[in-house]
Parts: sequence; structure tokens; C-alpha cells
Amino acid sequence: MTTNDTTTTPVLDQAELDGVHAWWRAANYLSVGQIYLLDNALLERGLEPEDVKPRLLGHWGTTPGLNLVYVHLNRLIRSRGVNAIFLAGPGHGGPAAVANAYLEGTYTERFPRITQDRAGMQALFRQFSFPGGIPSHVAPETPGSIHEGGELGYVLSHAYGAAMDNPDLVVAAVVGDGEFETGPLAASWHGNKFLDPVTDGAVLPILHLNGYKIANPTVPARIHRTELVKMLEGFGHEVLTVEGDDPADVHQQMAAAMDLAHDRITETRRAAREDGDVTRRPGPMILLVTPKGWTGPKVVDGLPVEGTWRAHQVPLSGTRDNAEHRAQLEEWMRSYRAEELFDDGVLRPELQALAPVGPARMSDNPHANGGLLTKPLVLPDFRSRAVEVTEPGASIHEPTRVLGEYLVDVVRDNPTNFRIFGPDETASNRLNPVYEVTDKVFAGEILDTDEHLAPSGRVVEILSEHTCQGFLEGYTLTGRHGLFSCYEAFIHLVDSMFNQHAKWLKTTREIPWRPRVPSLNYLLSSHVWRQDHNGFSHQDPGFIDHVVNKSAEVVRVYLPPDANTLLSTMQHCLESQHYVNVVVAGKQPSFDWLTGAEADLHCARGAGIWDWASNDEGEPDVVIGCAGDVPTLEALAATKILRERLPDLRVRFVNVVDLMRLQDEGEHPHGMSHRDYDSLFGTDVPVIFAYHGYPWLIHRLTYRRTNNNHLHVRGYKEEGTTTTPFDMVMMNDMDRYHLVVDVIDRVPGLGVRAAALRQEMVDTRRRARQWTRDHGDDLPEVRDWEWTSAGDTPERGNSPSVTAAASTSADF
Repeated sequence: MTTNDTTTTPVLDQAELDGVHAWWRAANYLSVGQIYLLDNALLERGLEPEDVKPRLLGHWGTTPGLNLVYVHLNRLIRSRGVNAIFLAGPGHGGPAAVANAYLEGTYTERFPRITQDRAGMQALFRQFSFPGGIPSHVAPETPGSIHEGGELGYVLSHAYGAAMDNPDLVVAAVVGDGEFETGPLAASWHGNKFLDPVTDGAVLPILHLNGYKIANPTVPARIHRTELVKMLEGFGHEVLTVEGDDPADVHQQMAAAMDLAHDRITETRRAAREDGDVTRRPGPMILLVTPKGWTGPKVVDGLPVEGTWRAHQVPLSGTRDNAEHRAQLEEWMRSYRAEELFDDGVLRPELQALAPVGPARMSDNPHANGGLLTKPLVLPDFRSRAVEVTEPGASIHEPTRVLGEYLVDVVRDNPTNFRIFGPDETASNRLNPVYEVTDKVFAGEILDTDEHLAPSGRVVEILSEHTCQGFLEGYTLTGRHGLFSCYEAFIHLVDSMFNQHAKWLKTTREIPWRPRVPSLNYLLSSHVWRQDHNGFSHQDPGFIDHVVNKSAEVVRVYLPPDANTLLSTMQHCLESQHYVNVVVAGKQPSFDWLTGAEADLHCARGAGIWDWASNDEGEPDVVIGCAGDVPTLEALAATKILRERLPDLRVRFVNVVDLMRLQDEGEHPHGMSHRDYDSLFGTDVPVIFAYHGYPWLIHRLTYRRTNNNHLHVRGYKEEGTTTTPFDMVMMNDMDRYHLVVDVIDRVPGLGVRAAALRQEMVDTRRRARQWTRDHGDDLPEVRDWEWTSAGDTPERGNSPSVTAAASTSADF
């Protein structure tokens, strides 16, 4: 078969044709039954109202096409020994994935109560989109699924991520023609530029062109076919078209297309692996054109249904109360001749033999249950890359560059199961030391002037946050590890994708046959406080707020204040499983506060007193708290002013690196008990808290705490521009001088005694603001500030305070 041609020589003999058609009928029957029936699964009598579900939920329109693809993939697996998994972009086609897993026997193995007989079929039907049952999408409960498709647009990016470092795998990805219209799907067609035919698997896209979405025609179905094909060819594909509505003819075309696609994949692999020819070739894809709701009711209530948008969901909506609809449903289901397919509910032996065996079944393939294949990363002790810290603030490093040096070891020691993903920002975010041991993978044209581009590499960069996210999700869900590095403001582009992944992780925690998969790790740099040249458009720390809305079981947020705490945090995140870890860290030069050993202990606590910055001797007049690198700097600068100018004021300094520690232990696994929280922050002591993001999140996390009404939070309040670092914190009232004013205003009895200092702080803020306007730089006393100077270095404690030690997180 060639582009837009149909086969003229039958590929299937009559027995094979009869077999695939019978399986297809069986899958269609089971799919319709799931949508409609409560009882009478085998139609052993006429349908009665009570046989039909009172609420009909599900989608029929895409289902017969998915069933067709599935049975032909099974034929390819059996005849050629292909290792394949199946991703259904039209996730509404959940009945198809469940039906085929049931026919293959995997469903019963995972859910023994859903037996392969009359009673089991009845239970299968009843549970679908029913209270206490299963969702209508290709959900985590569906064996063989790593892609729910509840939200459209991600099937190809998931597929390409799954194929990376899986050299023998073929990922069949069905793209719905409604999904085709989404932005994330459009970018993900370029995933074929990031696969190495030597070390990676192959993706077989199948664009299912059935013409309609929920209430409208689809764009690809209504443009000229030549235009569509040229577009797909422009994405780098050889388009194999399968088209029609006659099942026998379509089966023959699909068998031929599958065989030719596999021939192309096999030849590309051979050329690359045996001849060393890694030249990118047009990859095969199938354009499948069949009617919407194929084999369903053609006309309902005098209106056309099959081949129209009316077939998208439930073609017969009144089957419980409408006798005519119920009769049409019975006629529809009987058209599949279930009595020829099932013997008392048991699939006939000759049809059972059409399924692959064991893990060759797509519903049982371990790549679709990645926890089965996960191997822990080989990780060095982060302290081997820790920067030397002789005194707090005595040295300066770029934290993410130090992390990049640590990742050199990670990449080198994990050559087949760790990748770094990002939208053209690996070097910008200072992770470029990894280029000592790897390149950026790129299968397009490479020029002599390019740097670190090669057909293979452990860094994957494409200027689409959606595609990076999808690649990493597909990679981790199939059992590998990775890191997504992104500018903080633009990670919001994947808010919805994060939602779906977090929900997947939460659901699979409760499914015993799905082992845990590696965590999805975000490194958010180029953050809100240091967008010196990009300005307001690049200033948004709100992804954290979005993340903490999700189940506490699966989300973690870390704000390491310096290079060594970033190393400790990232080592933990890379070791972890089944979480979404969000780490926010700056890339600009910043002070080093903790040694490697101290960073390890502090990160294990998640929150603790920095005794070297405190002078409270256990009884503070005020607590200065902070979370984030710039807030830590400003909080320490404020603390130094207070200690020098108000030496009798007892100041306790508390840094929070694990944001979830602020929550109650009953709300989050990392949360502190009230006792431990009170021991850190007090019960009736003013707490001035400098926070990286929007301040109300801290109030939300601590609203149950005893002294919540003594808590005053400074953070980002949507004020920004292209300006200096200190002007940025002043614009949001989180600067050191404003924090000192906050302390004076809130510590009882301090207002009158410290009135002169307060006035000085207000005046200094005005002076600092004017200086930036006059000189384009920060005030020298701010720009050149140091924590220590001759003669006034606060003594550094030799051990953590007892109060801080009580605040240890068992599951850092």
C-alpha cells in the first residue's frame, strides 16, 4: 500500500478475515452492552425497561474504530511477534479498551469477579459508568492503559515518551480527529524528530477520521484530502490510507496497512542498527476513515445518526422509557450475532486463540504498567557535589549550575533510564554542565554551527511545554525517570496536563496490580523574583497554588534556599516514586547558607530553626520565617538589621524548604503536628513570613494553627516589571526594610521604642527606589550586602536546636 491507495490483493485469507471480523463484532457487542445494559447481557429474552441503565453515560461514536485498530494490532503481534502497546487518544472510547482487555482475559486476571462467562459479562456491563463501578474513559483501572484521554491532545506526546529508550517497542497511538484540532496535539507531531532508531522504539500514529466531534464536524475531515495528506507528510510521515464502510474491505485494507507500516519500521531499525544509517526517514502512519458510530443505528426518530455527530455519545437516549428506542437497541445488539461468538457467555475457543499470549497482550504488556519495569536510579551522594561553606553567606554560587554538575553524574550513570526535558531552557536554567556527558537529541538537520546536537542524547528540548510534559509523562509511566526544567511563569501552560497526571497517580495508588512509577519532577527556575530582563510577563509563581489543590498523597513542593539544599532536595525527588515533585530554585548567583551535611539535615526536617541566625535562646519575641531563596535572603537581611539595631529583641529565624510541612499532619503526609508547629512558630508570638509566591497560600496552609492570627505573610502580589532585583521585592513589599517595619509594627511595645528605626526603614526604601531610577542598579548597601562582616559575625551553632529537631519529616 502507498499513500492514499487501497490494497488490490487481499492480505487475509477467508479464515483470517472471518476471525478478525468476529473479534471485532464481539468487541462492538461488549462495548454497546457496557453503555446500555444492567441485565440480560446475552439477550436471552427481549429487552425490558429494567434491563437498561437509568442513566446512559459513555461514547459510542469512536468505539468501533478503536475496536478495529485493536484487533488488527493483535493480528500483527501474533503474526510478527511485535511488542506493542495501545494508546487511545479518543479516551471517550473507554468501552473499546475494556472490551478488548476482557476478550484477551487480562481483565478477569486483574478483576477476578469479572469472570469470562454470563455472570462476568453481566458484571462487566453493569459496572461501566455506574456508581461504584469504573469511569467511561480509558482510565487507570483499564489494563493496558497509560493514557486516559479524558482531556484531548496528549496521545502522541505520551506515545513518543513511552518509545524513548524502549528499542523494541511499537506504540500505536490513535489520534481522534477532534483531538487533531488541539494545540498540544499539533506540536506533538514533531515527536518523530526526537527518536533515535538505534536506541528508541517506534510510534505508529493512526489518525481516525470519522468526521465529527460532539456537535460539529472536525476540521481535518472538512479540508481537502490532499491538503490533509500534505500536512501529515510535512510532519514527516508516509500516510497509509484505510477508508470505507464495508467491513470486509476495510479489514483487508487495514491488514495491508499494518503489515506495510511494520515493514517500514523494521527496515528503519535495521538500517540504523546494522548499517549505522540514522538518516530520518518518513515514518509510517495510518489515516483511518470510517463512519462515526459505524455499525450503530443509522436513523433514530427520523434523523440520521451513523456517520453524523449524533453518534458521538449515546445514539439511543431513551431506551428505558421509549419502547421504540429499546427495540432499536435490541436490533442493534443482535446484529452482532453474539450467539455465534459466545457460548453461555464464554468466548468461543477459536476466537480466544486470536489473542496474543501473556504479556504479549497489549492489555498485559508491562510497558503499560511501568511500575513493573522500574529500576531505581544509580545516584551519587549529593554531598560529593556540594559546595564548600565555611560560614553562612561567605560564598556565592548559582544553585542550578551546581545542580547541573550533580546531574552530570546522574546522566552518566543512568544511560538508558533518565532524561532531562525542557523547552529550550537547559542552558538558560544553568543545567548545561550535563553537556559534558550527553548531547541534545535531534533527528532533524544538524549544521556545523550547532552545539551539542546529535541523533542521540539524554536531553530533549522542544519549544512546547505541553510536549515536554507529555514526553516525560509517557517516559515515567513506562517505568523510567526524568526531570522537566522550565521557566516558572510558563509552567502554567501544562496546568491541565498536570491535573490529569496527578489524578492518574492518585487513582493508581488504590489499584493493587499497578506498582508505583517514578515521580514526575519539575525544576522551576528563572523564577518570579529574578526576571530582570523579561519583566512582568515572566513573573508568576502561581503554579505552586495550583499543585497544592491536588491530593496530598501525590504532590510535594520544595523551595530550597541555596545550592546545597537544592542538591539534597533533588536527590530525594529523583529517588522518590509516585509523586509530582515541584522544586523552585534560582539560577542567579546567590549566597550559600548551609554545608552539605547541614543541608541534608535541614531538608530531612523540611522546616527548622537556623540557630546561627537566631538570638532568641528559646523564647522569641518575634519569629521571622521564610520559604524560597530570595525570601530567605531578604529575611536574613532583615534579621541582621534587627539584631544590630535592636539587640535586646529576641529573634528566631525559621526556614521552610518543604512547603507541605506547614500543613496539619492530618491534611498532608509531610504535615507537622500542632505541637511541632507551635514549638517552631510559637502560640502567641508575631510571625513575619517572607514567601516566594502568593502570600495567601501560606495562610491557607496554616489556617488551623494556634497562632494563625499572629501570622503576617509577605510575598508576590502581582506587582512587577523589568527592573532590578531589589526593586522587584520592594514593589511587592517583601524587602528587608519592609520586613523590619512589619516586626516593629507587630511586636507589642516595640512601636514607640523603635520609632526612629521604623522611620529610617521607610526613608531607606524611598532612597533605594530613587537610586534604581537614577542609576539603573540597586543601592550599593543592598547590592553588596553580606550576612557577615568583621567583628559582628553571629556565632554558628555546632548542632541543631532541640526545637528544630522535633520537627522532622519521616517521608522527606
